[in-house]
Amino acid sequence: MRLWNWLALSLAALALTAMSAGDAFAQRKPPYFASIASGKARMRTGPGRNYPASWLYQREDLPIRVIDTYGDWRKIEDPDGTQGWMQVNMLSDTRTAMVVGRIVEMREAPRFDSRVNWRAAPGVVGRVSKCAHGWCWFDVRGRGGYVEQSHIWGVEPNEVLP
Repeated sequence: MRLWNWLALSLAALALTAMSAGDAFAQRKPPYFASIASGKARMRTGPGRNYPASWLYQREDLPIRVIDTYGDWRKIEDPDGTQGWMQVNMLSDTRTAMVVGRIVEMREAPRFDSRVNWRAAPGVVGRVSKCAHGWCWFDVRGRGGYVEQSHIWGVEPNEVLP
């Protein structure tokens, strides 16, 4: 009987952890950055399925900025500045960014004199972390390096990420 009690408590704790993580994402105060979780996600002109779709995104991990909320809907802005509404279940709290402007050098360390590991062209999307002092770790499918924060869209200027 103790095994069943332990199993039931473990499952309940796991469910509460999953719910609180989802609720934390759902309850965040805008503006904040997130990403598109699905390979196909529709942007709508208003917060509901009864509003017409204005755009179909076919790029998983594309960074977006959440600028407003309405129930289970989020008003988002994409890297081009297009705004519209998307259901929260189509979004992920995974932090990604997109290279903007010009080709960026992905460096071994957050310094200009550091060795260049890779280069990324404008439009390339990767995951970001370790942002500090104007540099972020930028990982594009396992190829990573530090990039200047000002050359990616998906993080605030001088934002610090762990």
